[in-house]
Amino acid sequence: MNQRIVVVGDVVLDVVVRPLSDVAPTSDTPARIRVGRGGSGANLAVALRAAAAARFQVSFAGVGGDDAAVGIVREDLDGAGVRTHLATVPGATGVVVSLVAPSGERAMMTERGVNSQLVFGHVATLFDDSLAHMHVSGYTALDDHTRSLVPRLIRAASDAGATTSVDVCSVGPLRLVGTEVFHEAVREATMLFANEEEALLLAGEDDVDGALATLARDWPEVVVTRGARGALARRRDEVVAASARGGNVVDTTGAGDAATGTYLAHRLNGVDLATALEHAMDAAARVVRALGSRG
Repeated sequence: MNQRIVVVGDVVLDVVVRPLSDVAPTSDTPARIRVGRGGSGANLAVALRAAAAARFQVSFAGVGGDDAAVGIVREDLDGAGVRTHLATVPGATGVVVSLVAPSGERAMMTERGVNSQLVFGHVATLFDDSLAHMHVSGYTALDDHTRSLVPRLIRAASDAGATTSVDVCSVGPLRLVGTEVFHEAVREATMLFANEEEALLLAGEDDVDGALATLARDWPEVVVTRGARGALARRRDEVVAASARGGNVVDTTGAGDAATGTYLAHRLNGVDLATALEHAMDAAARVVRALGSRG
């Protein structure tokens, strides 16, 4: 029997916009625009499927609306080898519009749509003897409507004998929700993923080494991505670092998701921290070289 990895996340359509000139407030601005399947959890699931051993089946669980967007998400994930477990409810599928600066950094405008209607039973039907790992997108814990699902899902997956992980996902909502609330929702996870800004806020520290040490007191394994400065990983007393890859940065959308999914896949494959982190940096580098989360 294949082992199953379940990723729980938002069902989202991505619209990525990179203006080619200064934005004209009352007129047209030439731009490069890409539309397609998005979502941090879905990006991660695709990276997981690409790097995980053949014995693993990767399933993505979420909820979409009764519109064309959910079909785009399903078709894309199916094409990537990710098994979709999508509930459909009346309403609009989530949409994220990303505005990409010349540096490759981006600002995101988000409509969550029906993602707030995710229910425990929809995900829990995937928890059986084949379950090896469950990952929950931090957006599920940052949403007031779905936060209570997260500790229930983590406990249910743990009871099934699986390891678990959470990524923080976004510093803005984390600041609004509050670190104590978020911490309480995800504290029982086996692994925590965060970018540097998120890690500093969640840990209440001023430097990344201090943040890593603080977070490691609550989670057995912690990974902090640092953009152009690479990434750090810690498991108990073992700390490793990896450098970011050189090259042109067009768009950072999805780079962190690719790094997280790739790292997680290699760790589940039995690879050591240092090697898994190097693979994660390779994956992130491929994504930033082009517009959109696929690279």
